[in-house]
Amino acid sequence: MIKEAMLYEKTGGGAAHCRLCSHRCKILPGKFGICGVRQNLDGKLYTLVYGDVIASHSDPIEKKPIYHFLPGTSSYSLATIGCNFKCSFCQNWEISQLSKKSTDVSGSEIKPADIIKEAKSAGCKSISYTYTEPTIFFEYAHDIAKLAKKEGLYNNFVTNGYMTAEALEEIRPYLDIANVDLKGFSEGFYQKFCQARLEPVLESIRAMKTLGIWVEITTLIIPGQNDSEEDLKGAAEFIAGCGREIPWHLSRFHPDYKYLESAPTPVEALKKAKGIGEKAGLKYIYLGNVVEGNNTYCYNCKSLLVKRMVFDTEENNIKNGKCWKCGVKIEGIFE
Repeated sequence: MIKEAMLYEKTGGGAAHCRLCSHRCKILPGKFGICGVRQNLDGKLYTLVYGDVIASHSDPIEKKPIYHFLPGTSSYSLATIGCNFKCSFCQNWEISQLSKKSTDVSGSEIKPADIIKEAKSAGCKSISYTYTEPTIFFEYAHDIAKLAKKEGLYNNFVTNGYMTAEALEEIRPYLDIANVDLKGFSEGFYQKFCQARLEPVLESIRAMKTLGIWVEITTLIIPGQNDSEEDLKGAAEFIAGCGREIPWHLSRFHPDYKYLESAPTPVEALKKAKGIGEKAGLKYIYLGNVVEGNNTYCYNCKSLLVKRMVFDTEENNIKNGKCWKCGVKIEGIFE
């Protein structure tokens, strides 16, 4: 379904200036933005993926990964094709790196109201815009999120954080949660591996916190690339500066897509990164793509709060948002 885009301006010579993500593409007639799913047609900018669902599934919310929002509940997850990053290590590249510019592949046409019906029928408490980058199917996500809010469902963006401040302001009334990929902590890393910049991601994380969105952060640890003590310390201290309560998910890398040079991340490297995060004062740090390191513990008395086996919540001892033993407040959305 073709739909006129949100957040753009018409400029001279029939060009369209997109204000959706921090690439801020200036798109000439007939051309596409970097995302490959927004096209200038006769001076107007259109999204070509509205309602065109390439993947949808009812997932554990822990799979996003989101650990401080209604543990043990399901989230209806969906995506269209496309992304505004070109990560050479992308683990969902089969759908994220497709574009309307280079392929005519289509998914299933699903109206926003039908997404809500499917989510409620599956017993989900939230909708996650995930698998690919939700910013690039913003119009579709916006319309679904608006309906979801009316129906008592939460909304979650699993995102690279490259949206503009204007996009965040637009979605804020409906967006409750975001897991942001902080892919590294140097401009060089972002330029080399993502063809993007670090600073707009940091700006988005700060803005989300200011806007009251519950934020969790994921960093995929790639041996020899973003795992130096300097980079990890910088990331940990940045997160702590935004809020010590922000959960940090440290995920194990495995070779994929165009980046096959590295072996999988050693578990010891994840534990080292966790120690750096703890030294920076972060309250909640988790290990991803491994069996251990998934449990939530009270930062005050160290009691076990949530016991997990990978994505399954086996035990939840958080009562009224507090530790069952010492009564300290545990940040997140638990009721």
